[in-house]
Amino acid sequence: MNAPSVRVMMVDDHAVFRDVAREVIEATVGFEHVGEAACGEEALALADELDPDLVFIDVQMPGIDGLETARRLRASHPAATNVLISTADLVSPPGGFASCGAVTFVRKEDFGPTLLQRLWAEHGPRPTPRDNG
Repeated sequence: MNAPSVRVMMVDDHAVFRDVAREVIEATVGFEHVGEAACGEEALALADELDPDLVFIDVQMPGIDGLETARRLRASHPAATNVLISTADLVSPPGGFASCGAVTFVRKEDFGPTLLQRLWAEHGPRPTPRDNG
């Protein structure tokens, strides 16, 4: 029996990057593109509907930025693994990426099948509080 696919959601205000990311996710064995959002507000609502395993969140978006989106997703979906993405280098915030609800940061140009597999191997799945008791 095959293991279930990792359910991936992409949050980015650039449609072109979302299109490329969708193709990469769909072409990567063991990963399934389940949805995408163009802003933080949309991502929060969509996560409630889709319950993704892995969420890539653009750092700079209009409205709720990526850091706040990751923070809110971590609170509402603690089992999801949140990864910040950007075209620019990002300095770790005080307290590290976990302080904003993300496990790490990656550059958009590094996004590909190898990165997906490495990130999931290193950071997912995450136990939820209900799994501990």
